[in-house]
Amino acid sequence: MSRESETGVGAWAALLEPLRGNPARTAILTDVDGTLAPIVERAEEAAVPAGAREVLVALAARYGLVGCVSGRRAADARQLVGLEQIAYAGNHGLELLLPGESEPQLDPSLDGRERQAAEFLDEVDGRLAETGLRTEDKGPIQALHWRGADDEHSAESRAHEIAVEAGHAGLEPRWGRKVLELRPVGGGGKDAAVASLLASEALERAVYAGDDRTDLDAFARLAELREEGELSTAVRVGVLSPEGPMELAEEADVAVAGPEEWLAILQWLAE
Repeated sequence: MSRESETGVGAWAALLEPLRGNPARTAILTDVDGTLAPIVERAEEAAVPAGAREVLVALAARYGLVGCVSGRRAADARQLVGLEQIAYAGNHGLELLLPGESEPQLDPSLDGRERQAAEFLDEVDGRLAETGLRTEDKGPIQALHWRGADDEHSAESRAHEIAVEAGHAGLEPRWGRKVLELRPVGGGGKDAAVASLLASEALERAVYAGDDRTDLDAFARLAELREEGELSTAVRVGVLSPEGPMELAEEADVAVAGPEEWLAILQWLAE
């Protein structure tokens, strides 16, 4: 499948037309922050535009599955998006919150290790404030943010030091847009989240959109499912930004310049 980097309808319509042609057997999957919602300095200030919420409602009424795959906790992602009729894979795949369910299902690999990352940060917490790093408690995943710090370069350098310490402590560091996430080794991942959401035999076509390094895992799994014949159509949409990884444009089938252009594609899919 060739990559399209232009943003006009003609550039991506041919790739996505098979999804519109058989919506009942199609999944619409999207990252949230930086993809549906614009990136903001603090995660708690993020907001999904009303137009995006409205189009997700329309998509959910027509397509076999609509889901958000987020680094946020699943319940937080649902609260941010504001819709209960779609699925949420949270904490980069460690949580799955399906429509109609009130509590997320946790990845079985977490058993007994839910507090591992938090306990590690408790040991280094006294050294965080002076560097400008802000912590975000996501349960099994702990995040360190430096967006908006007085000295972002210094804060990022300290984050790299902490990542090394975390690796020695048996944790897995994951990098994002001005954020370091620490998580238990094994399990989860946006690749696993996509596989779980697409496990239904009724689904044979899918699109996934994301803007960050962890979304590359979802891209890879989508490509594998297509190559293995599990999906007849799989389209990967890279939502590009100056902060995003260069590989995003290289791996994407369609590249768009920001959340507004991804929203335009979703509106086209909802027609």
